[in-house]
Amino acid sequence: MTQSKDHEWTVRGMDCAACTLKVTQAVARLPGVSDVSVALMGERMQLRLAPGTTEPARIEDVVRRLGYQIAPRGAGAVGAGPAHDHGPDCTGHGPVPAAQVARDQAWHQSGKGRLVILTGALLGLAWGVELVAPDGYGNLAFVLACVLGLAPVARRALAALRLGQPFTIESLMTLAAVGAMFIGAVEEAALVVFLFAVGEVLEGVAAGKARAGIRALAALVPRTAWLSENGQTREVPAASLVIGQTVLVRPGDRIPADGRISLGTSGIDESPVTGESVPVTRGPGDAVFAGSINTEAALHVEVTADPSDTTMARIVRLVEDAEQARAPTERFIDRFSRAYMPAILAVAVLVVLVPPLALGQDWDTWIYRGLALLLIGCPCALVISVPASIASALSAGARRGLLMKGGAVIEAAAQVRHVAFDKTGTLTMGRPVVTDLRPAPGVTMAEMLGVAAGVEAASSHPLARAIVQHAADSGVEPLAAADGRAIAGKGVQAVVGGAMAWVAAPVHAASAAGIAPGQAELVDRLEAEGKTVVAVFRQAQPLGLIALRDEPRPDAAEALRQLRVMGVRPVILTGDNPRTAAAIAAHLGTDHRAQMMPEDKLAAIRDLADSGGVMMVGDGINDAPALKQAGVGVAMGSGTDVALETADAAVLRNRVADVPALIRLARFTMRNIHQNVAIALGLKAVFLVTSVLGLTGLWIAILADTGATVLVTLNALRLLQRDPTRES
Repeated sequence: MTQSKDHEWTVRGMDCAACTLKVTQAVARLPGVSDVSVALMGERMQLRLAPGTTEPARIEDVVRRLGYQIAPRGAGAVGAGPAHDHGPDCTGHGPVPAAQVARDQAWHQSGKGRLVILTGALLGLAWGVELVAPDGYGNLAFVLACVLGLAPVARRALAALRLGQPFTIESLMTLAAVGAMFIGAVEEAALVVFLFAVGEVLEGVAAGKARAGIRALAALVPRTAWLSENGQTREVPAASLVIGQTVLVRPGDRIPADGRISLGTSGIDESPVTGESVPVTRGPGDAVFAGSINTEAALHVEVTADPSDTTMARIVRLVEDAEQARAPTERFIDRFSRAYMPAILAVAVLVVLVPPLALGQDWDTWIYRGLALLLIGCPCALVISVPASIASALSAGARRGLLMKGGAVIEAAAQVRHVAFDKTGTLTMGRPVVTDLRPAPGVTMAEMLGVAAGVEAASSHPLARAIVQHAADSGVEPLAAADGRAIAGKGVQAVVGGAMAWVAAPVHAASAAGIAPGQAELVDRLEAEGKTVVAVFRQAQPLGLIALRDEPRPDAAEALRQLRVMGVRPVILTGDNPRTAAAIAAHLGTDHRAQMMPEDKLAAIRDLADSGGVMMVGDGINDAPALKQAGVGVAMGSGTDVALETADAAVLRNRVADVPALIRLARFTMRNIHQNVAIALGLKAVFLVTSVLGLTGLWIAILADTGATVLVTLNALRLLQRDPTRES
């Protein structure tokens, strides 16, 4: 059986969540289509399509008939359908470049903008006719203004109806305007059409501003690069670079691709990627990120990642994909909104029928009030209240090196009451240095260090790197090793010189006779000084002890203080010895649990979860099980694959202070969402009552609908200005 294939398109022109719903429902009805997902902020549609059923061209035609622009993802243009916006030339012939439509087009050049101008002019002309023409001509002018302004809206409503969607905002709007004309409220019908057009333009402007944060991230990577080949340089598109090529980065230029410096030393401003405002010095062998700025001297950089898979590209994809990881609040609102519109329609029908039939009231009056209720029936503002806030928060966080994978993560982070930290590389610098070498009696320091460096050579753990580096600095060659592997929570083993050798924590070495007589007391003394001690040994042959020290990060104590002020309890979970852990914990003023195996960390996180949400912060490699077990797993790392893909969230600047900032951003966002829901439901509730009582009419009802959508979007945009790294 042939498997379904994934397809992806860019869809432009969607201004609110109702737009995504229309596209989703229309496309999902087509044969062979499944798993339809439409992202409002990412302007993207993904689906699975069974071969031999619906052609992709038919899917594109359906979307165009609804009034939106569509092209395969990554294509350079987005075709315009009959009811869509066209470029500034307004010829309507051929495709319009996507970038032009999305960014360069002024509001008055768009189809919706031209509709505002047309309906506004017709409305003004109708008022003028009413003032100077005999009775009757004014009404005729308003009818003409209403019909001409309503025609594009009715055409979209009819297209949706043919695709099985009778209850869209366009259909409600058409029904209300036509009904108003039939009962003689022609002036108000024309005004409603104009206000609806204005509201759509405002929604588009607000949605565009919400997307600007995502586009700004993508725009940080330069479009061209200076390729260096055979001693010559030439300018090429950055997207054409391949792994292994070398590019010249001049002072003041942005780095065009993730890479490694092969020649030169310079200050690198990584703030576009990590949010780190202070330039850092990078030299040969150091990694650099696409989008970073070279501040001082010319560099030659070897490309190490495909342009589509740079750190910045992954961040942009993460922010765009985050719409799929929807918050529980958003899922609840979606379910509520599905019932909301039918309920309002039912109330509108009752308002029209019950008073005249049961109480003998005037039909025109109650038809008018029922029509006003129809305009309150669209849940646009309510449905967009969550995704607009989520998109703004993700963009604001990404600019500061704070990444969260969607609304579900944001909501969970806002409810965190405990933060469990790994120690090495998280609360400490992750750059331990060897402080003491204590060979066992009869063993030379070079012999012990050669075995230790051989065993640790293949490990990426900070302690292993420190031992290998110390051996190199001491001129000791690591012995050849084979079959190296880590023993979870205990140490590392490998075959060195034809025999098995270990580098392990003293408690495990002692059980294997790996500590020389008389050195147990030395272990206690070194650990009491806050050092980490490892034992080097072969089978029943102790070789000695190595002590290392890893200093706490400069901002660790302040970060933990901020957490406590926020009502969050920090705790250190480490596999290190109790004395070293106690020394670090005392310096930072927090609780700790030491000598923890990976399964012990999982149990500790489960215990903490009994009294509130738990966030686990680690390096994303050794702590992967604990990161997955926690309600929110946060990886610390400067743009590594692990930091961006393993955990629920990542802090790219390697600052402990970014952990409280992450929680603060999540809490800001949830507060903003609650405000948006209150605005959307509050306005609907008020105008539902006032419309039934006859205190407000059609034009106020449409203003309440579009106005609420604009208000919640603008409120969500406030998150772009919030700096979560500041206490407030």
